[in-house]
Amino acid sequence: MAANNSVVWHRRRVSFRVRGDQLAFKRVQYSKFEFIFSVTMELQLEHVRDILKRTPSTLNLLLQDLPEPWLKTNEGPDTWSPYDVVGHLIHGEETDWIPRAKMILENGESRAFTPFNREAMFEKSKGKSIDELLNTFAQLRAESLQQLDELKLTPEMLEKRGLHPELGPVTLSQLLATWVVHDLSHIGQIVRVMCKQYGETVGPWKAYLPVLTR
Repeated sequence: MAANNSVVWHRRRVSFRVRGDQLAFKRVQYSKFEFIFSVTMELQLEHVRDILKRTPSTLNLLLQDLPEPWLKTNEGPDTWSPYDVVGHLIHGEETDWIPRAKMILENGESRAFTPFNREAMFEKSKGKSIDELLNTFAQLRAESLQQLDELKLTPEMLEKRGLHPELGPVTLSQLLATWVVHDLSHIGQIVRVMCKQYGETVGPWKAYLPVLTR
């Protein structure tokens, strides 16, 4: 209590790193009065698999049987619709994650990854329904996870390095973490694009919906 009888509130800012089930605290600060947590997690294969296996069902729940305007509308020029994103994820299953993981294990840094065409889906998805794309993605993801299990990765293998054509040396652990974040970021992208279809319809509530201005 201060001398003028006003209450002095504190906020504790806590940053910590997660190692398995252990929390390693990095920094504590005091200011106003709520807890803010910043977490950095180390890669665990069971977590990677658990998140990746959920993406097909998540996309099915979001997109299956929706009217076409919800599937084919984007955010403007040079942006992607939910339909486009699913096609992009399919191309990633076919040419990116597991193929690059195998390249790291087999070739190390002696051979660079084949460049990834981020817009290949515009041609490859032509004429296909959203149900076709969702089913294809689910099948490919199941095959990818089976292949991931068959690699029988050890901590030492996760530290093996490959060569990205633009980024340079990268580890297998970094590739798998990127796979997870790539999935989650595109799910977020789909949700954002869908939200913006009612961007003006919400009226003055737009001021309370930051997803509409991202």
